[in-house]
Amino acid sequence: MDLENFKNQSKADFTIHKKTKERLRKIKPKALDKMFLEAHEEKFSKIDCLNCANCCKTTSPIFIQTDIDRIAKVFRMKSSAFIDEYLYRDEEGDFVLKSSPCPFLNEDNTCFVYEERPKACREYPHTNRKNMHGILNLTLTNTQVCPAVHEIFQDFGKDFRK
Repeated sequence: MDLENFKNQSKADFTIHKKTKERLRKIKPKALDKMFLEAHEEKFSKIDCLNCANCCKTTSPIFIQTDIDRIAKVFRMKSSAFIDEYLYRDEEGDFVLKSSPCPFLNEDNTCFVYEERPKACREYPHTNRKNMHGILNLTLTNTQVCPAVHEIFQDFGKDFRK
């Protein structure tokens, strides 16, 4: 995966994807969820996240307390020590990583804490969830992070032009 090319392309396509997002808002919730689920399954049947890991290299998941407690155990640390070493509170008051790439990302793009990874990582990029209407802004943002989400929006945009 050529991440530099992806970064440039996703930036160039962002305005078009914003228009696509507004069209997606007009679709009934159940139909939208079904569209995204089908697109998610189709894209991830072809895309291997281990070839990319851009999400792990550029963004931070939100860590909820149960994530913190679970991952701290991996390191045999107290939750407070884990927070001090790896996390800070962002402007919304959520715990996020102090640095990127993720300190748990291995050189081969695997995750050191994969079995215990945060809920947000387990669910990323959130394109197979219910209530996609509620996260369309987040999904639009993810078009600049995840090549699969970018491709989903590209495909949806083409469908609207038909």
